[in-house]
Amino acid sequence: MNRAAIVGVLATLTLAACVDHPAVPTGPSAGRPSASRVGAPAPSPLVSVPLQGQTLELWPFTGFGFGQPSDPVNLIWTGHANARMLRAALLSLDGDRTGFGFPNVFPFNCTWHDEPEVQPEVAYTTANGWVGSPIMLECGTYDQARFHLRFFEVGGVTVGGAPFEVLIPGTLDHQTISWKLAEQFVTVDFLRSGLLDPATPPFTTDPINPAAFGTIPAVIYNGIPIGLRQSIGGPLGEVTDAVPITSSGHATVLTLRGDVAAAPLTAHRRWVQQFDQVIPQPFCAPGPNAFLYVVGPVTLEQDVEFTSAGHYVSQFRAAGRLNVTPVDPTTGQPSGATYGAVVLETHRGMLTDAGTSTAFFTRRITLPPSAPSHGTFEFAFAVDPGGITRATASVRCGS
Repeated sequence: MNRAAIVGVLATLTLAACVDHPAVPTGPSAGRPSASRVGAPAPSPLVSVPLQGQTLELWPFTGFGFGQPSDPVNLIWTGHANARMLRAALLSLDGDRTGFGFPNVFPFNCTWHDEPEVQPEVAYTTANGWVGSPIMLECGTYDQARFHLRFFEVGGVTVGGAPFEVLIPGTLDHQTISWKLAEQFVTVDFLRSGLLDPATPPFTTDPINPAAFGTIPAVIYNGIPIGLRQSIGGPLGEVTDAVPITSSGHATVLTLRGDVAAAPLTAHRRWVQQFDQVIPQPFCAPGPNAFLYVVGPVTLEQDVEFTSAGHYVSQFRAAGRLNVTPVDPTTGQPSGATYGAVVLETHRGMLTDAGTSTAFFTRRITLPPSAPSHGTFEFAFAVDPGGITRATASVRCGS
């Protein structure tokens, strides 16, 4: 797609719901004051889910930050539901799902691995308050299509959100294309594990969230291979309108009677991803029609350690220096001089017997200070043991 054509779909690419890394807010030229919050309030709505021997009251979503729904909760584990053991169960499996109707082709023959690059999120229950997702798994590949899964331990029960998504070309963002298929995929893998309790077969809750959650912009949907469109039950032909993202509207409850021994692990991965896209100016924009052509390499690096004592620690860092050129939204042609930008993002997660913690931070700066609409954007949130929450956001515009 050429740059002029991309301009026609700018907002859908960057501002679409359910991308893995939502675009930062657009700030007025005068800037916005910093904001910080310690002790996030309970979200709404809360729903009650009857489980064996207890009732779980929870927010039926997970969020990128506190209170703003990002993913529907579509999986709940009970019994031997320690998140580290759930991780071990999935990592022990091969990629053969043909016995359950999945074809022996990518991405349906993938195997699970740790992926702290996945955007951290938070969940909420009345019994435990806010909790983070230090363990995040991927089945598939970052640069094509993948299932991914977040685990949130909530006191003897673990809840999770699983999307199926594709990389948005020219960006570091992923677009969710189905919640329903991911829920089915994860359920199949726990059936394959042999760890489910036959006395309590898998069952689904009553409806707890929408049967369709978010949409896929037409420009992204039309780039999805036909086979994947068929797998998610979407239109096979080209579309002109956004396509709803299918969700079951409920959660599948899986009860485990056993677990798999988790082997100690130390893993490191480093790769470079090219950003090459026209986007709405994300902050310090001079007006609603300010668009930028952003290009350059971003280095991504992640580490995972699982110790013999059962401690799980993950870290992720993305950093890059990009070239930024203002463009005319009607023609796609440059409308100003090229300047620079620095981007940084970090994720941290830890899960031990003593508790769990999750943290996210991003900073984006345009340079030099004399550059048009120069500014700095920062956003961070964290959940510490005991449900202690912290969140900050700031936009500073001008030299």
